[in-house]
Amino acid sequence: MYQERLELLIDGVFRAGSEGAGEDLIDPATGEVLAFLPHASKADLDEALAASARGFAVWKAMTAIQRYAIMSKAADLIEARKAEIARTLTLENGKPLAEAAGEVQFSADVVRWYAEEGKRAYGRIVPARLPGVRQMVFKEPIGPVAAFAAWNFPASNVIRKIGGALGAGCSIIIKPAEETPGTAVAFGRCFQEAGLPAGVLNIVFGVPADVSSYLLDSTIIRKVSLTGSTAVGKLLQKQAAETLKRCTMELGGHSPVIVHADADLEKTLDTVVTFKFRNAGQVCTSPTRFYVHESLYEPFIEGFAARAGKIKIGHGLEESTQMGPMIASRRLDVMDSFVADAKANGAEVVTGGERIGNKGYFYAPTLLKNVPDSAKIMSEEPFGPIAPTTTFSTFDEVMERANSLRYGLASFVFTQNGTLAKQTEMALDAGMVGVNHMMVSTAETPFGGVNESGYGSESGIEGLEAYMRTKFVTEI
Repeated sequence: MYQERLELLIDGVFRAGSEGAGEDLIDPATGEVLAFLPHASKADLDEALAASARGFAVWKAMTAIQRYAIMSKAADLIEARKAEIARTLTLENGKPLAEAAGEVQFSADVVRWYAEEGKRAYGRIVPARLPGVRQMVFKEPIGPVAAFAAWNFPASNVIRKIGGALGAGCSIIIKPAEETPGTAVAFGRCFQEAGLPAGVLNIVFGVPADVSSYLLDSTIIRKVSLTGSTAVGKLLQKQAAETLKRCTMELGGHSPVIVHADADLEKTLDTVVTFKFRNAGQVCTSPTRFYVHESLYEPFIEGFAARAGKIKIGHGLEESTQMGPMIASRRLDVMDSFVADAKANGAEVVTGGERIGNKGYFYAPTLLKNVPDSAKIMSEEPFGPIAPTTTFSTFDEVMERANSLRYGLASFVFTQNGTLAKQTEMALDAGMVGVNHMMVSTAETPFGGVNESGYGSESGIEGLEAYMRTKFVTEI
């Protein structure tokens, strides 16, 4: 049973939308309705904007140590409620409960990290050229934030934005994805119970384009943060430009995986198969283009297929489940189109390539062999449980192919040669590179891409800096 009460959070109060509009929340594993999600009206958004302005004035005036105390308490509440929040996350997103619990724990860690780092938003004294002059550089919060989060990580996508904004001293209006709202609402309750002043955190839902355009038109909002597709990122950036709002854009990716001839094959396979099918491949840093040295290709395919065939698929609440459903039925059609196009271009389906059952939105873990660069899956982000593979023979060849797309979020390389690893990681055109592993997201390290995968970083000191501006004061 879905237990989270879905409400808007505006000016410190949880409530329904003022006009009664909304939509059903669907369990992707069953297709059944879980709850009704209220939408914010324009009047509700106006209230949220006014509340964020008032909340910012209060939150900014508090000391970093005061903000730290409230955020730390919220992190403790998130961790204490990890099991129930994870269950909510699994019901709305579909991922296995163990993955959901790990994501909620990560969220508590992010809040703690930003709470602590907010105490170190240092400025500096610059030696003056004239006697008696003091030159000071201050870091101050940029102002109220509008943030938009994708559905694939209902906890971490939301909390990075909340944590960064609050740690810097900003207020925030966040619109989580309507497919996965309950996790953010649960976080909101934790922050409010921790003593967060009214208006500092506001949570709204609605038709995405309507909500984003309304918030971005407001001069109250000074900063925009998005986790979403490249197409949506371009649209929001254009809208933000009208009032010169600063943006952080964490957008799409299409991560190449380069498996060099000397890679430890068994360890490589254990790693890439686990990460490929995590969250049914619905991960922006998911490995999505496999370039395997020709000398390892056949054993790589054999080992990959064997591991993929053992993955237990089912409802995320079932203890044995290793991969859950996709988020919606529309994604099944997209997967079918990728597979059909790859086959039309000469690729071979080694395993999978089809939907599973007639209840919920399940798609089989899929391995494609000998996929040419002309297949659309090699240039368009699949965002699903499909692994296209191909061979390479030389370093220069594989680097040219790996860097050929407009994306630049994450890239991965497997080799036992330290010199080759350094050569590859420096040549890859990406914001994040994993060598012999794929864990590129932690609370204390920057997360973000380059090129059309966006700009700016979340997490790490860069994530705090994204919500701050510089003020120079000189006095005599």
